[in-house]
Amino acid sequence: RPIDVSKRNVYEQEGILVTFKLYVRKDIGGIDQPKFPEFTGFLAQEVELPQNKQLVMENYKGKNYGTAIIKQTVLYPQRSGKITIPSGKLDIVLRVPGPARQRTSVFDDFFGSSSYIDVKKELTTPPVTIDVKPLPSGKPASFSGAVGNFTMTSSISSNNVKTDDAVTVKVKISGNGNIKLVKNPEVAFPNDFDVYDPKVEVDIKTTAAGTSGTKTIEYMAIPRYAGDFEIPAIAFSYFDTKTGSYKTITSEPYKLHVEQGKGGGTSSPVVSNFSNKESVKYLGKDIRYLKVNGIHFVPNNELFFGSFMYYMCYLIPAILFIVFFFIYRKQVKENSNLALVRTKKANKMAVRRLKNAGKLMKENKKEEFYDEVLRALWGYLSDKLSIPQANLTKDNVETELAKYGVDDALIKEFMDILNTCEFARYAPAQASDAMDKLYEQTVDAIGKMENTIKK
Repeated sequence: RPIDVSKRNVYEQEGILVTFKLYVRKDIGGIDQPKFPEFTGFLAQEVELPQNKQLVMENYKGKNYGTAIIKQTVLYPQRSGKITIPSGKLDIVLRVPGPARQRTSVFDDFFGSSSYIDVKKELTTPPVTIDVKPLPSGKPASFSGAVGNFTMTSSISSNNVKTDDAVTVKVKISGNGNIKLVKNPEVAFPNDFDVYDPKVEVDIKTTAAGTSGTKTIEYMAIPRYAGDFEIPAIAFSYFDTKTGSYKTITSEPYKLHVEQGKGGGTSSPVVSNFSNKESVKYLGKDIRYLKVNGIHFVPNNELFFGSFMYYMCYLIPAILFIVFFFIYRKQVKENSNLALVRTKKANKMAVRRLKNAGKLMKENKKEEFYDEVLRALWGYLSDKLSIPQANLTKDNVETELAKYGVDDALIKEFMDILNTCEFARYAPAQASDAMDKLYEQTVDAIGKMENTIKK
């Protein structure tokens, strides 16, 4: 059992513990760097093991061995079907007794007359095939690929705010499973709110029992108008591998009362009634005579009233008002169609996120870089296809892109980039040129998509 697999028949995205164990009956003279197999088709999460390994006696096939766990990994299959874990290799140096030496002293009997020699041996693990079942049909609308056992809680910063004050909805997803791949649930703020990208924090730990932890998402929006609003219930669905069924957790809806804040655009003008006694001052005389000294009266034909400029002063503002009115109506009509607005801004948002990814690449922050590229791609596809991110899966993305006439090669390129990002985040350190190459591929793929889908 140099390789032990906790399960060989699992669902897609269900965790499997793979243990590599060394069995020896001889003294060990040295161990070279192991060549563990590539876990192609899996998301791999390493289990942290003690640096100093102690041999533990274990009976295997009727013989006692000194054993030590040299690697443990939790694997999450990313597709259904049969996936093979190939062989791993380990070069080890064993100390074995050599030929007996010729006795040269009476003390040889006491100290031993045998010498030891080092023998190099290559150990291999057998390949293991995992049978991965697809997730069953009947997926809830709020299911986005979470597999395991989870809980969800949510809270709101306040139910009473003023215009231009931020409202924060916090969602916490906790449990055991593929929590790092769990997508953010959709929070549907009212249309009159300015919505910002959520802040995400992931705190996880991988042990022999699997990957567990918490994903916290903070959604922030700013109301622009006063009134009473409602944020609908937040739904999160996952597939429970123990029961073999889908489960949905739903929060309560949040009612929100927004009062008019200071300096709001919709505030009523303040009108002075001038009723103060100081407002009116008597002159002391009922009549005052006009003083005409030094005053030049303009002839009637030179008066501004009724002149060409007089009428233009009325006509120009009227024309400008009509122009701005039609522009305003067009903007209101476009803004009322949020899907159209998001589609038009999809490329700009993706470029902004990719700029952040470029900075992370220069700082050699590998995991953050791949996370940011993933966010850019999923966000771009969500905006472009007018599908909430919570409802996006690789399968429906392929279907929707095909409907828009995107050729198979470009669809495959997008899927390859998504898979590369997901695998690379948890793989051993990648060379900087690998990140640079992926960055260029992503920019090129989005550019091609923009030329193909023009809405």
